[in-house]
Amino acid sequence: MTIEIFDSANDLALAVSRQLAARVQSVAAAGRTPRLVLTGGTIATRIYGRLSGENADWRVAEYWWGDERFVPEGHEDRNDRQAREGFLDRLGVPDEHVHAMPAHGCDLSMADAADAYAKTLPEDPFDVVLLGVGPDAHIASLFPGHPQVHETERLAVEVFDSPKPPPERISLTYPALNHTRATWFVVSGADKAEAVAKAMTGTPIDEAPAAGARGLEETVWFLDTAAASRLPR
Repeated sequence: MTIEIFDSANDLALAVSRQLAARVQSVAAAGRTPRLVLTGGTIATRIYGRLSGENADWRVAEYWWGDERFVPEGHEDRNDRQAREGFLDRLGVPDEHVHAMPAHGCDLSMADAADAYAKTLPEDPFDVVLLGVGPDAHIASLFPGHPQVHETERLAVEVFDSPKPPPERISLTYPALNHTRATWFVVSGADKAEAVAKAMTGTPIDEAPAAGARGLEETVWFLDTAAASRLPR
């Protein structure tokens, strides 16, 4: 596990955008299709806004999401809309490379929608899974005390009672999130400091789901000084 701490959220976002570009370039140069799992949230918006066609060809990568709000397609709450507006559309990523989760109104139950999404996941590991962390130490839509944190068979699950709105969501599970070469946590703000400390000091996943996520080859915590303020010295 590696920890990188930055003076500000802007510095963090710039560093992650550069490292993500370098990773996409290196994977593509090795003759593979870069496969990325995206996250949502404020810091993700800052990262996406700093991605540029000058430092990587984002069109060659494929994209999935760690979780999604089960609201209609194009709704402002959807993580895929945030990413499309942030960089996917701007940088010309082909629609066939964008694997959005099913939306409300797709004529599938949430359970069937989750299972359908699981079938889109690649057999080979992802190259990078980006994860935000909530103040309660949740990741994707795996929340403390919820049964989804103990799922070991299904790769994607339905969530009906998210403690933060909207309540209905679809989320990847640990078997999917951890099937990745690299896990990158991106966390900003003092309100996340306690959650970061819990996740990094062995708190059980029932209390801190972020503690259960890790990459096969690397796990990196990208933090600003506020988010890192409760870490042991």
